[in-house]
Amino acid sequence: MRFRAGLPVFWAENPLPGGRFMGYAVGMAHDPILTFSQKGIYCPDGDFFIDPTHAVGRALVTHGHSDHARRGSDSYLCTDAALPVIRHRLGRITAEGIAYGERRQIGSVTVSFHPAGHVPGSAQIRVERAGEVWVVSGDYKVADDGFCEAFAPVACDTFITECTFGLPIFQWRPDAQVLADIAAWWAQNASEGRVSVLAAYSFGKAQRLIAGIPPQGPIFAHGAVQDVTDVLRDQGYPLGPTFRVDGAVPRDALVIAPPNVLNGDWAADLGPVSVGFASGWMALGARRRGVGAAFTLSDHADWPGLLQAVRETGATRVFATHGYVEPFRRWLEGAGYDAGIVR
Repeated sequence: MRFRAGLPVFWAENPLPGGRFMGYAVGMAHDPILTFSQKGIYCPDGDFFIDPTHAVGRALVTHGHSDHARRGSDSYLCTDAALPVIRHRLGRITAEGIAYGERRQIGSVTVSFHPAGHVPGSAQIRVERAGEVWVVSGDYKVADDGFCEAFAPVACDTFITECTFGLPIFQWRPDAQVLADIAAWWAQNASEGRVSVLAAYSFGKAQRLIAGIPPQGPIFAHGAVQDVTDVLRDQGYPLGPTFRVDGAVPRDALVIAPPNVLNGDWAADLGPVSVGFASGWMALGARRRGVGAAFTLSDHADWPGLLQAVRETGATRVFATHGYVEPFRRWLEGAGYDAGIVR
């Protein structure tokens, strides 16, 4: 990772115990609470990493997606609600859950987890030292989808924000409108004797669709989707009945499957199908190729949502990561923030 900011700084790599490296943003009045290393965001005072990119000693994890929760670390701390999916995905790990808002002393810092609104159990991680607060957003969206825990802004001095959709062209329509479009597409396909196959990420997006699409026929799920759905249903998330795909399905069915299975024989074996894709990337015309219907539905904040989140923190220093970092940093600097990039 590299840090760049509008103020004069330089990059230094200093070896830590265990071969870790730490990047310092020099120019601050004191050592920063969090630093940016080759293995991820690191807290020297607590000796832990947040969403590390490699195996580490202690990992604090914002949510269960594979680019945030990775195998190999010695121990994990996440929210109680995120823990079942993380265990399902990572297997036998040493892990502990923590309630939203519960404060935990780790070394000389205090940490707590706060709802991010991204997927079930997702969190922003707040780190405090001597009255100074940094917040790592993880992935988030500010609009309440009525399914996962709603985003809660956290006041801080420094905010590390994702900006997956950090361009003004990304502005989401209300969920109800998109879900109604999907229901109409499903009904049209059923009337024409075609199975509706909807591509969606197997954790988060798929269950949001299962919970939100107006029911009008049976919903089937690819095994990867069904397994996660079963875990979340057992936790008490409001999910109606779904059926694992095991051979032929009724022509009036909606089948939800991860995008990577659509290029093989799996979908073809279902019979006559119409294929759709639910993703924020469907806002880009070039991404629509290869599917019959494109539905713009994202588990990440759109441009207005990013600006809202940043403003509500009250932070004066903001780091952008994961996405359109350069244009978002330029907007932040123009708005008067001390802005940087974490790569």
